[in-house]
Amino acid sequence: MRAFLKGSLFAVSLIASGAVFAGVDTETDENGIILAGHDAVAYFTEGKPVLGKATITAVHNDAIYRFSSQKNRDMFVSNPDKYVPAYGGFCAYGATFGKKFEINGKAFEIVDGVLYVNKDESVYKAWAKNIPTHIDEANEEWPEIKDVSADDL
Repeated sequence: MRAFLKGSLFAVSLIASGAVFAGVDTETDENGIILAGHDAVAYFTEGKPVLGKATITAVHNDAIYRFSSQKNRDMFVSNPDKYVPAYGGFCAYGATFGKKFEINGKAFEIVDGVLYVNKDESVYKAWAKNIPTHIDEANEEWPEIKDVSADDL
């Protein structure tokens, strides 16, 4: 019972610390969760958004990632840069305009091994009309907006 309580307290403190330290370069919710709670690895392995579990997590760049399985968590921990979303998990299409928009985790595309997420499915449709150009535009804008709060853009 004591080990369970210690583990629970650790998990709560980990979640709280993520919320306190998540930077403006990462799109997280009020609890520090990125990708609207979706499993970053599942986008690659299952080709679809899969909600992660609150009990299977990892912290990277001050954001809490949730995973649908321990295997996915282990894959992420062994090579996080392979799975993290572009633009800190902010909307890829929004970045083309120098803006940071939150995402719902359901609208995504993997291009050349990079995960791009969009605000929602309707925004994804507009972004998908010219993905290479939009990636170039977002790549040009990101260094300028990366360290600026979404509210200040």
